[in-house]
Amino acid sequence: MEDETLRRSMLFDFYGELLTGKQREYYDLHYNEDLSLGEIAEQAGISRQGVWDMIRRADKTMREAEDKLHMAARFTALRRELGEIESLLETALSDGGKAGIEEALRRLRGLEI
Repeated sequence: MEDETLRRSMLFDFYGELLTGKQREYYDLHYNEDLSLGEIAEQAGISRQGVWDMIRRADKTMREAEDKLHMAARFTALRRELGEIESLLETALSDGGKAGIEEALRRLRGLEI
């Protein structure tokens, strides 16, 4: 995946429901709301280490799910392929090229969703 922030966000979107309520809450506060471990620990009434352990377990759970299911990777590949098909169609529209449309159609038919 492109970068670590995007990877975390995608994994959370796809697999966040697999986490416990506390894992989901702490992960979201730390990575999406940009709270520090200390701020989360203070709010939760636990140690910074406790927050960090919870976030690490959440990350591990989501990575293991992705390793088995590949949903985020497939989504990324599909989005990339659709972007390329869109470019083919835009080019074909601007220059009237039938070959570009045929190529786009071939690629659309080949997508595995």
